[in-house]
Amino acid sequence: MAVNPIPEGYRTVTPYLVVRGLAQLLEFVQKAFDAQIKDCVKGPDGTVWHAAFRIGDSMMMAGEASDKWPPLPGGVYLYVPDTDAAYKKALAAGATSVMEPSNQFYGDRNGGVKDAFGNFWWIGTRIEDVSADELQRRAEAHKKS
Repeated sequence: MAVNPIPEGYRTVTPYLVVRGLAQLLEFVQKAFDAQIKDCVKGPDGTVWHAAFRIGDSMMMAGEASDKWPPLPGGVYLYVPDTDAAYKKALAAGATSVMEPSNQFYGDRNGGVKDAFGNFWWIGTRIEDVSADELQRRAEAHKKS
């Protein structure tokens, strides 16, 4: 029987973060975004080396940084039903604000937080469907403001 080249529950693109203190990152994503840890590989000393977790309907992976693999903070755009509530929950879980939630020209209400590992989490809710032509017009107007 053939093995599926993409594991069950994953998509073609899967975000992967590399941090120092992976166990603490896992605590953060659980508190801030209700992440469900799916896989957790630990070294002989109990240090978490690798983890896979689900936020909503999306899988992410993360690894513990080392001399060979230094930290690689990244950015994640996370769609949620209520931007403001998720933003406040992330702050309560230890994140710092990089942008308070506000309505954006591209049709999302979003805000941003930074976790203790240097990763940016953009938290958005679609509030308006914007056509490609209207998006272009708004982007040009936004750039001028």
